[in-house]
Amino acid sequence: MKAGPLQYRASPDAFEAAPRRHKMAGENALTRQELATELDTGYEGQGQDWERRSHSLISPADVGQANRGRILQALFDLGPTSRAELARNAGVNRATITGIVQPLIEEGVLVEGEPLPAGGLGGKPARPLEFSPHAPRVVGVKLMPGAVRSALVSWTGEVVAKHRRHFSPDLRIAAPAFDAIEACISRTLAAATQPPLGIGVAVGGMVDTDRGSIVAVNLAPILSGLPLGPMLEDRFGLPVCLDHHPRAMLLGDRWFGVGRGVKSFAAIFTGEVLGGALLLDGHLYRGPHGAGGELGHTFVQIEGDVCRCGRRGCWETIATLGWLRREARTARLPDPDTIDSGRLVALVEQGVAGAARVFDRYARNLATGIANLQQTVAPNLYVVHGDVVVGGEPMRSAIERHVRDLVPAHPGGQPQIVLGDPEDHATLRGAAGLVLSQQLQFLL
Repeated sequence: MKAGPLQYRASPDAFEAAPRRHKMAGENALTRQELATELDTGYEGQGQDWERRSHSLISPADVGQANRGRILQALFDLGPTSRAELARNAGVNRATITGIVQPLIEEGVLVEGEPLPAGGLGGKPARPLEFSPHAPRVVGVKLMPGAVRSALVSWTGEVVAKHRRHFSPDLRIAAPAFDAIEACISRTLAAATQPPLGIGVAVGGMVDTDRGSIVAVNLAPILSGLPLGPMLEDRFGLPVCLDHHPRAMLLGDRWFGVGRGVKSFAAIFTGEVLGGALLLDGHLYRGPHGAGGELGHTFVQIEGDVCRCGRRGCWETIATLGWLRREARTARLPDPDTIDSGRLVALVEQGVAGAARVFDRYARNLATGIANLQQTVAPNLYVVHGDVVVGGEPMRSAIERHVRDLVPAHPGGQPQIVLGDPEDHATLRGAAGLVLSQQLQFLL
């Protein structure tokens, strides 16, 4: 059978891929020797099993698959690109690029665009390569306490066949919650014109990425311990990739949003809960079994309020909608139990007494955790999602100002805050990106 990026196995073994590589898409194509000798210090595997795999040889088929993944990753970063430009970017000749991309054209993954102007040098006009709108899509799923959303996501980031289901976060058994998840995905799959590449699930809680299971969801305890990945694989016969919601959100920014082509940045989610994820020097940081990235539960007040996780002083205790609504009640702002960043900004602009003080404290509280990240790993770029986005430019600029006040000046540049997708498609796109990254052996 001809090797290609669309040949996956619908089983938990589908993601036992060759180790991720630390080289970026702009470098030379991997040689067999590089693949055979290169070790990935950023991968968190499972003990002796990972140690054995990291020293095993890479087959010629895996070399071809890795180089295909590299070219596809370059197209995600660069957009429509000619063969000649891809060859220059990869440091190989055009014939090598043609040998990689021609099967992808025949499989319907890539198409050739309209010829570009030839310029003054003559010769055959270049035709840029781009992703086909008819390539197999990916099911992206966002699972939060009490609600699940699903959609089909194209390789260009188009989000269609969106569906939503609700379930009670206070259920005593998990079956009704799984039924809601299954029904939501089934409706999305019904709109697919060909078998999807897989299912990516972004979970609003702690996850074990190696086992594809949910570890804990504080706001919906019935989901804790649920082996959701294997359950969905058994039900739908497709590869399933499950990860923490903020990491999926970051991948949405990385492949389809403001983080495209950026080597280091952080994604921060704000709202009822607080979370984040980090891309550092091109690598998505997960930690062992996906344990890293619980930014909402980093400590900002040693003797602070008790968090829903049972510990004191978590960043989440001072920078979520729960904190904002308590402060709004104390300040006697109108309708405090439903206030969000958008309404808070409106109250400030209307000159409502007490609103400006609550606004400034909320912005500073959000900035405190970001400043700690900047002091620790300095990604410099922070893409904020969720509640902050509805606060618009006033909220964005206030957070950025506080972060810069909290962080000493450094030659590496000042931290920058940018707003994420107002439609919150980043998580669905990123959930699809989990599957693309795994199945196509992208370098993460």
